[in-house]
Amino acid sequence: MEEKNSFEKIYDVVKQIPKGSVASYGQVARLAGNSRWARVVGYALHANPDPEHIPCHRVVTKDGCTSRAFAFGGGDRQRELLEAEGVEFEGDHVIMQEYQWETPFY
Repeated sequence: MEEKNSFEKIYDVVKQIPKGSVASYGQVARLAGNSRWARVVGYALHANPDPEHIPCHRVVTKDGCTSRAFAFGGGDRQRELLEAEGVEFEGDHVIMQEYQWETPFY
């Protein structure tokens, strides 16, 4: 059996983020097995081969900011997708204390 590469591990984590929740890049990195992969998470999401099944729009910065380089329609598109799932913003930040995915690391 082949071991999964870093992108595959990241995609497996992102697929688990519930609708209406967000996770930070660092949170996804830790859950994928390496707390130093936050930047790798960004690369993986930018290369997302299946945005319909890998909800990369649910990954934001630790402060709740959406990506300015959101790969599938620009930064405003990420916010639109999150708001459509019921995620609320305060200014330009997701309200992390309400919408951050609860995992063993947070």
